[in-house]
Amino acid sequence: MKKWVKFTHKIFNSIFTPGKGMFYRKSLVLILLITSIPGLIMGFLMYWFAGGRIEEELVQLHKNQITRRAESLGVQFDHSELTMSHLAFEPLLDYRLLETDFNRKFDITRDITKTLIIMEGSMTLTTKLEFYMGGTTPIQFSPEYNLLPPDSEEWKQSETLLKQGPPVYWTLLPSRLGIREKPDLALVHKMPGGTMAPYGILIARTNRERLQDLLKTLTPYEDGEAFLMQEDGTLLASTGTGDSSALLQELRSEVLHHPVGTPSFIWNGDHNKYSVSFGKFERIGTTWIYVSAAPIDAITRPVVFLSKLVMQISCAGMLLAAALAWFASRRIYSPMARLMGLLSYGKQTSSVLMQDEFQVIEEQWQHLTRQSTALQSKLETQLPQVRQGFLYQLVQGYLFSYAEEELRERMRQYGWRVEECRYQVLFIRVLGMTQASMQGRFSLGDEGLVSFAEANIAQEMTEERFGQCQVINFHDLTVGVLLELDAQEFDGKNSLYDLGEALIQMLNGILKLQATVIVGGTCTDVKHIPWVFEEARLALNYRKWDTDNQILDVELLRGREKTPGSQYPFAVEREIIQAMRTGKLEETELQIKAFLEAMTQGGATDLDVRQGGMNLLGTLEREIMQSGLNPNELLSPINRFEQLSELRESEQILQWFVKQIIRPFMEEMENRSDYKIKKIVDQAIRFIEEHYMRDISLDECAEYCGTNAFLLSRSFKQVAGKNFIDYLTDLRMERARALLRDSEQKIFDIAEQVGYQHSYFNRLFKKFEGVTPTQYRERVRRT
Repeated sequence: MKKWVKFTHKIFNSIFTPGKGMFYRKSLVLILLITSIPGLIMGFLMYWFAGGRIEEELVQLHKNQITRRAESLGVQFDHSELTMSHLAFEPLLDYRLLETDFNRKFDITRDITKTLIIMEGSMTLTTKLEFYMGGTTPIQFSPEYNLLPPDSEEWKQSETLLKQGPPVYWTLLPSRLGIREKPDLALVHKMPGGTMAPYGILIARTNRERLQDLLKTLTPYEDGEAFLMQEDGTLLASTGTGDSSALLQELRSEVLHHPVGTPSFIWNGDHNKYSVSFGKFERIGTTWIYVSAAPIDAITRPVVFLSKLVMQISCAGMLLAAALAWFASRRIYSPMARLMGLLSYGKQTSSVLMQDEFQVIEEQWQHLTRQSTALQSKLETQLPQVRQGFLYQLVQGYLFSYAEEELRERMRQYGWRVEECRYQVLFIRVLGMTQASMQGRFSLGDEGLVSFAEANIAQEMTEERFGQCQVINFHDLTVGVLLELDAQEFDGKNSLYDLGEALIQMLNGILKLQATVIVGGTCTDVKHIPWVFEEARLALNYRKWDTDNQILDVELLRGREKTPGSQYPFAVEREIIQAMRTGKLEETELQIKAFLEAMTQGGATDLDVRQGGMNLLGTLEREIMQSGLNPNELLSPINRFEQLSELRESEQILQWFVKQIIRPFMEEMENRSDYKIKKIVDQAIRFIEEHYMRDISLDECAEYCGTNAFLLSRSFKQVAGKNFIDYLTDLRMERARALLRDSEQKIFDIAEQVGYQHSYFNRLFKKFEGVTPTQYRERVRRT
């Protein structure tokens, strides 16, 4: 304190010391006013702004974060519902299970258990996946196979779920951990999917701890609360340990009685002030409400502390400003010398001091002007690349947090016209690189070069017709074009179609490649440009696979009628799996080619073909796992589904399957000790499937496979799970049931087609099915 008093006294004496002029005193007082008073005012303003406006901004930012995290939570539930829907239409879980003896056909039991385990692992929110099948003998897979006593609580609960409710719905089920535990949130799907008379149900129990962790992301503060409930107030899940807490009950009542249309509000409860955000989830057959409450003081506590700290620093800065003003006033008599020292970079030579100061300042100003002009020229040279980089960031969503006016200002700086104009998007993709590489015009590594040429062609032709435009090269044979159009001068889509035709002809002529042009939508706001680009990119999925050059209009695709796509070739898929099992690479390659030809028929779109390829990949990976191999260890460490989705040509897809899936699997199987045995059994199974309609024997089959009957019999039982005769009989009965169900042939003819005499066939069929063939046909047709 004594030092500050002494320092103040020194400043006072300096102001009124004799020998100092009035200009010195006035300058010192003026500098004190300029440096001290604004600092004090700024401190108060910053305190007011931090305590008020920033507090509101932080609360709003918290609300926006809650909304985005709630959307992420909704995506988790969407994934569970979609996975359950896929499993409901699994061919393995159809009506034939009612007629299956699970104790005999343990391979079917094993497949169902494996399927449930795999699907349970893929559903992140699910802790237990159960499959219940009613009937005279209730059966439950959980996921292991077990029989349910008819009077047990699990049987009663499962029958109630089967008979009540819609085909798919969410519900609360008693916990399996005990009566005192909270009920489990579960998704119930009746089996099979899409039928009026289900025979069973799938139950996916939600992992309570994982759901609580997701709900905790909605309120990242220790004193907050987050929970899910139905529209009627039924609590589904919460972050707290007790669902009957006073805070939760009051908050739930407040949300239920809150006016519609205001998803967030400030609530005074539990002696605290809370920021409450809530919204709705449209789930299957019901509506859920998520609620997040966070204490206001927890959100704004850092800001209030910072604002007080700024106020204290401002006061200290005022004292420091007084000291600096006093120090500056002592040198205010030599301003020109200081300015000369700055312009000459502190090296004031005698020649410089002899010159006129203003002449030196003028020379230095001209020098800086020339430097500024040179920098401006460099900026104009780099402007196209800067514009393209800005547009690429905008399209990729990196500038999503920017306001509309901020984006417009940046576009003005880069030379765009943003007033009274609208933006039109074009998307261009070239195809045929595989064929071009086979012809020697390009190699498979020239995609970047082709994309560069494609972008240049699009730039020249678009500027020739529309003037200024911006082209984005995505370096994957795809180019985006952004046009600035004046609504009064633009003559509609015809000029865009003409441009598309011209671009296709030019790309066909110069690059010798086919092209697809997407005429995207328009927008007037800069923030909407990424959505228009994304919509145009997604429109590429509707490209006709078997058509070379195409022009698609996004607006026409929005209102298109749904047309049936190509039928999935299940028969060819089975041939692929059989050929892969027997190690026949060339036959497998031919079958995959036939599969792609079947998928591309009937006007199939790009999306249809790629979806069919995804299904085939999933089937092949499942076959690899059933062979005892791990696909992630056997195959390349890549995202195979993502890599497959990027292929756009049938030949590319064929070569990818052979290189990435089939060949590694066959090479690995060749190195396994039991592969030859499995290969012999696969050959025997194929022989049975091709000749089951005539009288075949184990010796004949062994001779065909190049082995003896004893080794074949033992190997067949080991690999197929049943002996030769049982497998042949089951196959014949399966084909007989199909003929009785789907054809009008006589019983005598059907018996001959499956390799039996008429009388023996009737006895054997009744032994397996419990009814005669005629009674079976009548029963099936009645149902």
